[in-house]
Amino acid sequence: MPETKVALITAGGSGMGAAAARRFAADGYRVAILSSSGKGEELATELGGFGVTGSNQSVEDLRRLVEGAVERWGRVDVLVNSAGHGPRKPILELTDEDWHKGIDTYFLNVVRPARLVTPVMQKQRSGVIINISTAWAFEPSEMFPTSAVARSGLAAFTKIFVDTYAADNIRMNNVLPGWIDSLPETEARRSTVPLRRYGTSEEIAATIAFLASDGAAYITGQNIRVDGGVTRSI
Repeated sequence: MPETKVALITAGGSGMGAAAARRFAADGYRVAILSSSGKGEELATELGGFGVTGSNQSVEDLRRLVEGAVERWGRVDVLVNSAGHGPRKPILELTDEDWHKGIDTYFLNVVRPARLVTPVMQKQRSGVIINISTAWAFEPSEMFPTSAVARSGLAAFTKIFVDTYAADNIRMNNVLPGWIDSLPETEARRSTVPLRRYGTSEEIAATIAFLASDGAAYITGQNIRVDGGVTRSI
């Protein structure tokens, strides 16, 4: 790596976000992590980076993450947007407030930090944004209604973003995990997977690392399923 690269991970205190942070650190990146629990700050310190305890629903907290990285390292090469959990109820029992919360959790969690890092990446003439979405964005499940609806919107946002910023050499892609080991395992869920197992957070992190690499330099605006074959539609 000719110069030290910098990766930011939101909602990165545990699960797939934390696995991505560890993978980037192992690949030689400087890492900065935002999480609401404080675990991200601890992990960032462990990895030789820095962390912010705050919410990806707070522009001010996100600004502290982005500006902190730029002040320390002068650049932002990769932004990984993870998320917490939104409301889950039968579809018509979801209130307006529930739907707004779902949009905050699963859609605006990408829009807010993208607004902040894109000008930095434009100045560099390079950058990658990778959003952890869901395998059920296009084949929705009643188990995850606000996630599926918001993240199908995220797919549209991603394509429009690419239309606007690809000329600045900024790429955006979505990773669509299925049943991953950061979730409780059940036989009923496992039996729906053609590979007959849950995926691992490390496998998601490996996909994210590839999408951030030069090997993926011609991949943008895509939704990459990493779900063991649970969803197979074109």
